[in-house]
Amino acid sequence: MGKRVALVLAGCGVFDGSEIHEASAALVHLSRGGAEVKIFAPNIEQRDVVNHLKGEPTSEKRNVLVESARLARGNIQDLSELKASEFDAVVFPGGFGVAKNLCSWAVDGKNCTVNEHVSSTLQAFHSAKKPIGLCCISPVLAAKVFPGCEVTVGQEKNVDGRFPDAETASAITELGCKHVCKNVNESHVDKANKIVTTCAFMCKAPLHEIFDGIGTMVQEVLKLA
Repeated sequence: MGKRVALVLAGCGVFDGSEIHEASAALVHLSRGGAEVKIFAPNIEQRDVVNHLKGEPTSEKRNVLVESARLARGNIQDLSELKASEFDAVVFPGGFGVAKNLCSWAVDGKNCTVNEHVSSTLQAFHSAKKPIGLCCISPVLAAKVFPGCEVTVGQEKNVDGRFPDAETASAITELGCKHVCKNVNESHVDKANKIVTTCAFMCKAPLHEIFDGIGTMVQEVLKLA
């Protein structure tokens, strides 16, 4: 019987929601691994709405759950309805929506607050010793909720211009967590906390390398489940 995995989204679109390629990659790898997936998102207003053609904010108001439904092909539930007891693992794709909607990292950095349903979901899976998979900027959620945990967001220096957001690693360290340097096609497993992370689009890399890195994260999550 396949593992039951909850996938948590933060909207639809890299600049104000979930990164679409990361969400799709996670779903493909979960499907390949035989997992039964259900998708969730918080029923809240987005922090902002970005015109992805111009890269500029607009005056629109959008709902995270409604926008996430685009990625879920309509088959989605309010995050408040997620029960950790019904799943073997949880996975969070990245995208600026994680740092804007699921928490306030985009504005407050290491001093951010985490959405109550996101925090309670993470704590429920952690308490039940069930694995948590996070990619791109999503590892900051674990760093904030689980002081002392180990995560990766790639490298700690902007190696060859491939890691423009390398300062995120320093912020994670300042939270009392351990940052582990990994390449884009790798993931890190914090065995003690059952947290699996990979950098994805925190690295400027070809899409297939990002896809493969997310694959290693998913594989490790399913092994732990």
